[in-house]
Amino acid sequence: MPDKILSVTELTQSIKQLLESAFPSVWVEGEISNYIEHTSGHRYFTIKDEGAQLKCVLWKGMSRYLFFEPQNGMKVRACGQITVYEKSGQYQLIVSSLQPSGIGALELAFQQLKAKLEAEGLFDPRRKRKIPEYPEAIGIVTSPTGAAIRDIINITSRRAPWVTRILRPVKVQGDGAAEDIAEAIKEFNSYGKVDVLIVGRGGGSLEDLWPFNEEIVARAIFDSKIPVISAVGHEIDFTIADFVADLRAPTPSSAAELAVPDGADLLSYFREIFGRICRLQLARVQSDRRRLEAAVFRYGLRRPMQIVNSRLQALDDINDSFRKTSLHVFERFNNLLEVMNARLQAASPAKIMQRGFAFVTVDRTGEVLKSFTQIAIGDKIDIRLARGGAAATINKVRGAN
Repeated sequence: MPDKILSVTELTQSIKQLLESAFPSVWVEGEISNYIEHTSGHRYFTIKDEGAQLKCVLWKGMSRYLFFEPQNGMKVRACGQITVYEKSGQYQLIVSSLQPSGIGALELAFQQLKAKLEAEGLFDPRRKRKIPEYPEAIGIVTSPTGAAIRDIINITSRRAPWVTRILRPVKVQGDGAAEDIAEAIKEFNSYGKVDVLIVGRGGGSLEDLWPFNEEIVARAIFDSKIPVISAVGHEIDFTIADFVADLRAPTPSSAAELAVPDGADLLSYFREIFGRICRLQLARVQSDRRRLEAAVFRYGLRRPMQIVNSRLQALDDINDSFRKTSLHVFERFNNLLEVMNARLQAASPAKIMQRGFAFVTVDRTGEVLKSFTQIAIGDKIDIRLARGGAAATINKVRGAN
């Protein structure tokens, strides 16, 4: 008889300890089969190749790190620890990381979500709404400290200073960013007092831009009753938000130009229309005068010349009155245009700075300096003047009097 007889449990536990110590972490490549997503949230599947197969488990807690949806037949690379499921006596891989072979996980997730939403009609151009030509207020969903908000404010202030701009600050990358962006869009719709939304951020890597590829953001844009302009990254960057939005702008600066009209162009347009109306009315009066003068020489009108002369005189009076009225209206309109132009010029940042004001930013944060609470002794600041500028270091901070 042998000195010691092991129970099945003891032998299985010994094998498990040997396997776990020999393979604490291993990468395996193969094709997924028998894929099951259990109601518990755990995922069970097999990775196989031509000669063997390996059972795998991906626990629910690790699923949040998946950027794509595994499918049967998909070739993947899995990383994890080899262990033994004692109840069945089978060895298996506890997966800690799962990546598609030959294509990045984010790129695959992008293609999967794009195909899904396109099939549901979220990209249908027939449902896209027209961006209003003359908005009174625009909503902005972006970071309060990035270059995107500075570009949007500068361009809209120059082109249409009368338009109200409302910023809803959001996270634009990292955990929770997609939920924050979607919630901001919903809040603007509940508020209901803006005519168009600009949703976006400046450039970055695919990972940085990823919140704008999340399904929750796409559905928030689709459900929005307010027209949405997407402005994510640079011209070469495309996100799911771009396909769902009513209008895609290649950059945040372009979004600002698409959202508001150019005040200078409007002034020129008003002048042109008024001049055209005046010319048409004068041409009509002159045409009627020529027709009446020609009728004087007809045989049937030679005798009652006094009637013709009276009407000619009345026509002259009407013509004179119209000229005076047109000149008066034109002068009033021109004065109004000059007042509007003066207001536009007065609202220009350059004009404000010519009156002795300066544009000051803090080098440490990149913020525009508005309060003593934004700076500390030793901070470096950049001062922009109407002509030139200067750099300075803070050696004293004064609070509000």
